[in-house]
Amino acid sequence: MNPRPKQNPTWVQHSMESPLGRLLLAASPQGLAGVWFADQRHLPTAAAVASWPEDPEHPVLQAAAKQLGAYFQGQRASWDLPLDLSAGTPFQQSVWHALLTIPQGQTRSYGQVAQQIDRPAAVRAVGTAVGRNPLSIVVPCHRVIGARGDLTGYAGGLDRKLALLRLECAGGLFA
Repeated sequence: MNPRPKQNPTWVQHSMESPLGRLLLAASPQGLAGVWFADQRHLPTAAAVASWPEDPEHPVLQAAAKQLGAYFQGQRASWDLPLDLSAGTPFQQSVWHALLTIPQGQTRSYGQVAQQIDRPAAVRAVGTAVGRNPLSIVVPCHRVIGARGDLTGYAGGLDRKLALLRLECAGGLFA
């Protein structure tokens, strides 16, 4: 239950700098397939990344880099990108789709996400799926917090999670 992006030569990649560190972006023929911090947990394997050609001119990667830049400048609250979430299991994909419904400036608990996908007893599995999200920032796993409002795990690190929530002014909870 640890699917990682396949060594798929139809994927392409490009890296960009952000205020929170270097980001690896990946696109498939279906859309944006990955946004990872260079040092986060659950990165694709080095062999997978090595099989993806560097393509800074790819239109999806260019659009993603531009939109991420605007997001970090506080000028963008939503994304206009085709997304490819096919690297996950059906359960993971359902969790990732639920994350897409959390508006900027709001948070949800893992239990609330489990309820939303009609799997109320699957809170731990939801947490695992959130941690395996391949589209950090764009699929806003940073907006998922503990049941008591506490910051809990984030594959990119809790400092980054807090910084993203502050950037989005999540209900004033983390300002």
